[in-house]
Amino acid sequence: MKVATFTVRATAVQSARWKQAAEAEGFPSTGGWLAAAADAYLKIRARAGLPVPLAWRKGLFRVEMEGGELVTVRGHLSPPFGVFAGTPAELARYPGRKRFTLVYTHSTRVLGTLASFAHCKVLASELARLLYRGEGAEPSGNPAPVLQNPPA
Repeated sequence: MKVATFTVRATAVQSARWKQAAEAEGFPSTGGWLAAAADAYLKIRARAGLPVPLAWRKGLFRVEMEGGELVTVRGHLSPPFGVFAGTPAELARYPGRKRFTLVYTHSTRVLGTLASFAHCKVLASELARLLYRGEGAEPSGNPAPVLQNPPA
């Protein structure tokens, strides 16, 4: 299992409360308790119907294009989602108005093509909420896109 390490700053009062809570709940470390508390917070947020916050960065990911060709594209990533400029039929190669495509990067599946990157981020956040709640099965296979491509 891959792990990540975080440094958390706390006041002396917070530190004492966190240590007490970790001990009371049987966690071997305060860090383990903090990790469980953060996960619980995200699940509660998802159950409340609030969007799950996603952190986006630029990067490369693979996508299955309309003809079945697997292509590496440059775009924005917030695993398990990626967004690139263009459509599943054609990458955007010109400046100006574009459409953006949301991809489920684990399967390279196109989820939909929308008018803006902002719209893709909102849809990804909603889908992430469903994944956290356990109501959305991870997309698998390559059926039709979740959203049909808008007309040109």
